[in-house]
Amino acid sequence: MSRQRKRKGEPVTGWLNLFKPLDMTSTQAVAIIKRLFNAEKVGHGGTLDPLADGILPIALGEATKTVQWAMDAQKEYVFTIRWGISTASQDAEAEVTATSDVRPSREAVEAVLKNYIGTIHQVPPKFSAIKVAGERAYDLARSGETFELGSREVDVYAAKVIRMPDADHSVIHVVSGKGFYVRAMARDLAADLSAEGHISQLRRTRVGAFDAVGAVSVAEIQALAEDRAGLFAQLKPLHAVLNSMPHLQITANDAGNLRQGRTIMLLPHVVEGWRAGRGEDDDRLALALAGDDAVALGEVRAGQFEPVRVFAV
Repeated sequence: MSRQRKRKGEPVTGWLNLFKPLDMTSTQAVAIIKRLFNAEKVGHGGTLDPLADGILPIALGEATKTVQWAMDAQKEYVFTIRWGISTASQDAEAEVTATSDVRPSREAVEAVLKNYIGTIHQVPPKFSAIKVAGERAYDLARSGETFELGSREVDVYAAKVIRMPDADHSVIHVVSGKGFYVRAMARDLAADLSAEGHISQLRRTRVGAFDAVGAVSVAEIQALAEDRAGLFAQLKPLHAVLNSMPHLQITANDAGNLRQGRTIMLLPHVVEGWRAGRGEDDDRLALALAGDDAVALGEVRAGQFEPVRVFAV
């Protein structure tokens, strides 16, 4: 008699707009949510350091197929640079590497910050999750290994000083694209200002469509452990990260064909609607919806919709 494989969790699907607390890793946050929802598959939309708090979108079930769009989305941060002290990790985690009496003025910080808006080259911090010869950079850094990381292009859409509570601290707001490191910006700003500095406080305030409005804390979600209806009411639809993508409304029959991986024909008015929702530089991707249910991601070509990623819900 063959044994039926025991399912490890339930097929829960959706996004959770989680506010991660300090002193918790992104992996720990995912584990908590996985256990609370008894979910088969769980992932997150971009690592947030243990010494940072803020928005950590959690994907459950079929929503994990859309994690890429959360990773690629714009992100907003509010962070504090403490001047006078540099550390190996550019935050409060590692040992002090240098000190200085230089305290940049608000005007000086604002002037240099303007140079960081646009597409810039940035060298990631050595205390980061980037892999070097198969090892995480932060593991190599903590073990004292010597290595170098190459620079990469990142986009910064906005950056400004929002307050300076005293001479030792500058509070900065940044809107960035994927791959941007706040700690690297603090390191580079300090170097440009001939000062020493590190991140003393960091909060991520937005990841794409997820922001502080509607975010739920770990404590709040844990308090709903015995209230299944209340718990599941916190979930956003799997396509919550795809709001900026053109949507196509399809029939139930077409939805069935897409779920079988088949290409479907689109009515002329549907194609026109898709064209109207695109920018000149956008790709051919669209999201097929049957009512409010996401069915598939696919490409629109010659009046047809070719599924690329099908959602099993």
